[in-house]
Amino acid sequence: MKEAMFFEKLEGKRVQCGLCRFRCHIADARRGICGVRENRDGVLYSLVYGKAVAEQVDPIEKKPLFHFLPGSLSYSVATMGCNFRCKHCQNHNISQPPREDGRILGRQLMPDEIVAHALAAGCRSISYTYTEPTIFFEYAYDTAVLAQRNGLKNIFVTNGYITEEALSFLSPYLDAANIDLKGFTNSFYREIVGGADLGEVLESIRLHKRLGIWLEITTLIIPGLNDSDDELTAIARFIADEVGCDTPWHVSSFHPTYLLTDRSSTPLATVQRARQIGIAAGLRYVYEGNVPGDGGENTWCPGCHAPLIARRGFSIEDILVRDGKCPSCGIEIDGVWE
Repeated sequence: MKEAMFFEKLEGKRVQCGLCRFRCHIADARRGICGVRENRDGVLYSLVYGKAVAEQVDPIEKKPLFHFLPGSLSYSVATMGCNFRCKHCQNHNISQPPREDGRILGRQLMPDEIVAHALAAGCRSISYTYTEPTIFFEYAYDTAVLAQRNGLKNIFVTNGYITEEALSFLSPYLDAANIDLKGFTNSFYREIVGGADLGEVLESIRLHKRLGIWLEITTLIIPGLNDSDDELTAIARFIADEVGCDTPWHVSSFHPTYLLTDRSSTPLATVQRARQIGIAAGLRYVYEGNVPGDGGENTWCPGCHAPLIARRGFSIEDILVRDGKCPSCGIEIDGVWE
């Protein structure tokens, strides 16, 4: 165990957690909504510090990040637990057990070991991913500080429900994030995600941008739930108007899993339509996800429309960006290229 950051002591040995936007009030001997932060005698503790449940060397395109050190490797790490309860979670076997039955598994892997493994594997970054990195904040923060000292970048793959105080504290060490903007209605967040508030997610996205963290956004398109033209247009316009047209938007195909097996996989035509909606809204970079080979994964120059990066799945087949610019017309291509 490790004493948690961002909590306030209350009367009667209660505490209020200030790490995520649920801001749980937690009684003595109870846990927060994430299932991995426990009040013991009026002090909040992280139960997952140093307990890695997943670690792997990934292409950075898997995060997905298409405009942040493309073609590089990222050392990916996670603990158990999540503050969301998405019915379609593809990693539910590690995200949900702490809430469902109290189980917390993982092997000891300390921050200095993560950094050493990342360097030995030739990675240029560390990604805190697979589950929700906000809930293992102390572990991620200590690792990120060491990573930066050793020339590694830090990445959160997140649901965007971190509080302003926690993100501001982390931001000097956080280089990039991919945030899941899961839908654009409160009913979707309430019924499919598990009680979260859409407005809080949108404010978190804006905050990431204001803090100078490189940001890409992903929306998993689920048939009949968040795939209407109106909802996809609203997401695209929010990104374009309030985050920036330079923000890549990944529109990905859903496949039935966990508690959402009554839905069919997303038709390719729907993903293609979402991409066109994003482009029509003025977004410079819109990518199709989970449909390799269709061509919607490629990067095109927003100025002269020359091909810049050819991808298939998580692999880069060709990259023509030079010094962050299009070699054909010379305009700056948004992203972190070096």
